[in-house]
Amino acid sequence: MEKLKVAHEIFSIEKVYKSSREAVFSAWTNLDAKAQWFIGPGDWTLVDRKLDFQVGGKEILHGRFASGRETLYRAEFYNILPNERIVFVYDMHVHKTLHSVSIASVEIEEMDKTNTRLKFTEQVAFLDDTVGSQGVASRREGTMALIDKLADYLRKQEGK
Repeated sequence: MEKLKVAHEIFSIEKVYKSSREAVFSAWTNLDAKAQWFIGPGDWTLVDRKLDFQVGGKEILHGRFASGRETLYRAEFYNILPNERIVFVYDMHVHKTLHSVSIASVEIEEMDKTNTRLKFTEQVAFLDDTVGSQGVASRREGTMALIDKLADYLRKQEGK
């Protein structure tokens, strides 16, 4: 059996939302809210979604692309400080192959009564011979798309 190389990478994304930190935090913690923005791209269809938001709780997001290719995201929450921080570990399977394992943190900081800064940091190990720089570019792009979808969701919720 050929030994696959592990590629380690880290990235951070920051965004300011015109929403309270309670609203930003809630969008990560509530299944119905998260289902509005934490989704795959246009040709992706939901197969299964679960969220047990508590320390030791799990999250699952399973989807299928039009091509038949599937993705499976499985997370476990390790540290939660309401309205301030979420730390979790997740693995990503692509078409039944373990693609990566990550530790991620979401830090939420109130700037003033109507603006909140979110900082998302992820340290990822790609396990399937993905070239690290290519993998992290793709992961960053996908995460940024989700962070932007979160902004759209928050705008709709707050009528902005």
